[in-house]
Amino acid sequence: MPETTSILTQQHKTPYGTLLLGAYESSLCLCDWLTRSNRASIDKRIQRYLKAEYKPQTCATTDSAIKQLNAYFAGGKSVFELPLLLLGSDFQQAVWQRLQKIPYGSTTSYRQLAQQINKPSAARAVANANNANALSIFVPCHRVIGSDGALSGYAGGLATKRTLLKLEQAARR
Repeated sequence: MPETTSILTQQHKTPYGTLLLGAYESSLCLCDWLTRSNRASIDKRIQRYLKAEYKPQTCATTDSAIKQLNAYFAGGKSVFELPLLLLGSDFQQAVWQRLQKIPYGSTTSYRQLAQQINKPSAARAVANANNANALSIFVPCHRVIGSDGALSGYAGGLATKRTLLKLEQAARR
């Protein structure tokens, strides 16, 4: 089988901003806000891990992701069915895997998340792992808030984070 050398990318305009989607083989490795502040760092990490370059091209994986995202934004999708490729350190992957267990429409704090991965003093490191998440919405880092209940940090912006949380909470009712 020939070695895969491309990450197939596609942009998707949502009601809240444009997402950059990327697929490697049959897994989604990127779903991130195009205008995020550390866009170049995220892209570099993904390309380095996969030893592959971005190639703008649609594929079944990104098409499926777009359909699922559209259903999510319409308030009708609470669980995603798509293989995800999490690219980061062991610690980052532990955080991202735990993020996927936060129930739709719920929130948790960085401190609680640190406790849930058995690193109770690592709330700041958990926040940094959240910031490195390349699979926004699919790995729902928007569901993490400050210990005081305040919204903090989100690649799509705090207004988008607030809107996504409201969308999920309304759909749960």
